[in-house]
Amino acid sequence: KVKYCGAVIVAAGSASRMEGIDKVMAPLLGEPMIVHTVRAFENADVIREIVVVTREDLIGTVTELTKPFSKVRAVVVGGKDRPESVKNGILALSKKVKLAAIQDGARPLVSVQVIDRTVRAAHSYGAAAPAVPVKDTVKQVKGGVVIATPDRSTLQAVQTPQVFDVDLLTGALYKAEQEKTAITDDCSAVENMGFTVKIVAGDERNMKVTTPIDL
Repeated sequence: KVKYCGAVIVAAGSASRMEGIDKVMAPLLGEPMIVHTVRAFENADVIREIVVVTREDLIGTVTELTKPFSKVRAVVVGGKDRPESVKNGILALSKKVKLAAIQDGARPLVSVQVIDRTVRAAHSYGAAAPAVPVKDTVKQVKGGVVIATPDRSTLQAVQTPQVFDVDLLTGALYKAEQEKTAITDDCSAVENMGFTVKIVAGDERNMKVTTPIDL
């Protein structure tokens, strides 16, 4: 039996690269993107409750949109950056939660299978994330010139949900905040504490909407 897992869906960003399109509410097949993301977690048996973190101006709208989903426990306001938004979401989960699954609101095509795989791996390892092999050759660039070409076979593009023991993640985010460490994803906060993250197979379709062309 998998430990009690709560999901935190983070949809609080300003979507600065979306050229004025509101990412959270962007229509996909006639429904706002956030609805698709929440539905995937509603349909995943390993997820027991859901908290959605969004911008203050969207609280009413998102609360209304997520009413049909029985697992949604709260819709809360995000913080000044992603780590603070994640922390706000974790605080709104119930005391029963042992594992926290952190999901980008802008990954509406996440499958129940990816959610299930990642939660089960976190149950065993304490920290897990889905990833896919990088297809492009990646260059490390500084000042407009190539300084290194990492071996592509060792590189993977990490997706969400990233799932952690809830106490481990809370401690990691607190440490990153104290030390002012730049965190691009939740795994980096945990890695920063010297903790190993287990990688499971992600899905090419589990893409993140970042620019208008992604829609």
